[in-house]
Parts: sequence; structure tokens; C-alpha cells
Amino acid sequence: MLIIRCCLTHDYLPALAALVFLAQSPSNASENEPEKMDTEIKALFKFTGVDPYPAWRAINDAVMGGVSKGEAQLTEDGMDFSGDLSLENKGGFASVYTRVDLDLSNYSGIRLKLLGDGRSYQLRFESDALHRQRWPVSFSGDFETVDGEWMEVFIAFSELLQTWRGRRLRGHSFSEDDIRRVALMLADGQAGEFSLKVAWIRAEYRNHDKSQEIP
Repeated sequence: MLIIRCCLTHDYLPALAALVFLAQSPSNASENEPEKMDTEIKALFKFTGVDPYPAWRAINDAVMGGVSKGEAQLTEDGMDFSGDLSLENKGGFASVYTRVDLDLSNYSGIRLKLLGDGRSYQLRFESDALHRQRWPVSFSGDFETVDGEWMEVFIAFSELLQTWRGRRLRGHSFSEDDIRRVALMLADGQAGEFSLKVAWIRAEYRNHDKSQEIP
């Protein structure tokens, strides 16, 4: 150090001070890297355990003159969405829903753990999209169940279909950062009793590595 001090002139001292500061400071190489998510999973609804999420509200085809019956109740296994689907009076759907205020723009879809009855159900969302600038557009993803078997299904946001009162629409955008309603619906055109139990619902990345999960 004595040799360095002796050889430096007054003009080089500011540059030396800057070098010493950088050497003593932690590396800032990561400052320009994008922020990483704290977790790849976001729990939305858990219907089991000590403090389960409340059962969702029902809305069935009675609003259109139908006579289908469907409701949700909490059980030890989860939320039980069950009832009797009827095709009479031009009906044919039963559903349960909850109003939310969710920003899921950092996720690619929704995963559900459920116990089905072999029928095909829909997971439905509403965001800020309006049909004819008046009615909320429904964005839905179908999923099949296996009778009597617990399973997990993944619904990708990129694969949602857009509808309004059963009519297929085009040209609307689903806003993952402004989700206002989440629903489960049965409208498979088959009359009869049904039952779907849901243990939990969460937002997730499509490429999430399930082997890293905590049991």
C-alpha cells in the first residue's frame, strides 16, 4: 500500500476512491434481473380443515324458467356442489359462485382437487369484459371427472372460452388482474342427480413442479 500511495498523483485519487467503494460494496449484478415470485402457488379457497372458506352461493336455471336444483354445502371432504339437473322448461344448468377481487396476472391457471361423479363440469370466471357494453362475459374451462375418484385438474387461462348466456362469443379479453367472480357449473345436457366435492382451489404456474410441494 505504501508503494501505491507514493506513486499516485492528486489527479488519480478520485478514481481510486471509486474503485475502493465498488470493491467494498455488494455486487449489484442482480439489480437488473426481474423479480422472482415468492411462491409458484397461491391458495384461493380451502374447503377443509379448521377454518374452511364458506360455501358458495347457488344460482340455477330457475332464473330462465327451469327447475334444476343445485347448492353447495361444506362437508369433511370439502365443498359439496350437488343437486338434480333438469332439462324441463328449457332449463339445464346448475351453478354455485362467489364474488372476488383477485389479481392473478402472475399465474397461468387454476388447479382444483376434487371428487367427481363421472360428469363434465365447468370452472367459470368473470372479469371486466362486457358483452354489448352491458352484460358480463363468462370465461369458462371444461373438465371431466371420474366417478368416485379424487383427482386434480388444471384450467389454463389461455384456453378459456368466452360465452354469454350459453352463446359462444369472440373478441373479448380475459383480465387475469381483475377477476370478479368464480363459479362452478354443471350444464352437460344430462338430466339427473349430480355431486362434485372440491377440497381446494389455487392459482398456479402451468410448469409448477409438484415434486417440490410440501405435503
